[in-house]
Amino acid sequence: MEVLNTSLTPDMNTTQRSGIMQRWFVIQHELMPELRSKVGVLTPKLEQVIHILEWVRIEEFVVSTWSGCGRPEHDRGMLANAFVAKAVLGLPSTAGLIERLAVDRALRRICGFSMWKKLPGESTFARAFAEFAEAGLAERTHAALVRETLGDRLVGHISRDGTAIEARENPAKKPVLSEVEGMEAPEARPAEKKKRGRPGKGEIREVKPGKLEQQQGKPLAQLLRELPRDCDRGSKSNAQGYKNSWNGYKLHLDTADCGIPVSALLSSALMHDSLAAIPGNTAAAWGMCR
Repeated sequence: MEVLNTSLTPDMNTTQRSGIMQRWFVIQHELMPELRSKVGVLTPKLEQVIHILEWVRIEEFVVSTWSGCGRPEHDRGMLANAFVAKAVLGLPSTAGLIERLAVDRALRRICGFSMWKKLPGESTFARAFAEFAEAGLAERTHAALVRETLGDRLVGHISRDGTAIEARENPAKKPVLSEVEGMEAPEARPAEKKKRGRPGKGEIREVKPGKLEQQQGKPLAQLLRELPRDCDRGSKSNAQGYKNSWNGYKLHLDTADCGIPVSALLSSALMHDSLAAIPGNTAAAWGMCR
């Protein structure tokens, strides 16, 4: 799939947009009134959860690991819906998610949990969420959504931006050179002095390629491995021009004209947004073509 910065193709501007709007109309005017009649008033956040669950259908991509021996496992489809609801509602912990499910009848019905059965324990939720992360459930669901909505169509424009993801952890410590295997202590190596000004006649200076140039031509797996993923402290200017700082990570999104995110990358908060451009384009093309 080639990502171009050109005008919209007629197919992308009419067929795909009308299909998305038709699906949104069905959710908004048929599904929502039916849910309100069954569960009562829906808050804007709960409506957002419903829209996302109806669009991605994450329960269809859950693979059961139960072999038929021992106690049957809890329905992984309901736990996957709760996995999405936790992220949308911004609940910081699994315990907070269980407390919300216990008191919020509407959220409980939306995720698919029975009203007269006891909710799974915190350990069950934690094991299921670990399984989802290890199996790449979110990545597989997102790739299927991109293939279904965009397919082999050309994307006219890409809107790219990064947003802060705060984490309840301390920034990772930077390794000291003397502690890294195969590296000498700083005092054992004399610092190389760089000459200032223009090179002299016949002088050849080594020009090191920049980080963006080093990314060109590399496969997607290698690009993703080279992205910094450790918790770090980052800073970014907001829409008003003020600088905000946070501990955690940064989420980089590439969104098509129709509003579908074609790629999503998570990196350290310190990484510059430009370093996610080439991996984002490669990930978007790989997700649409596979």
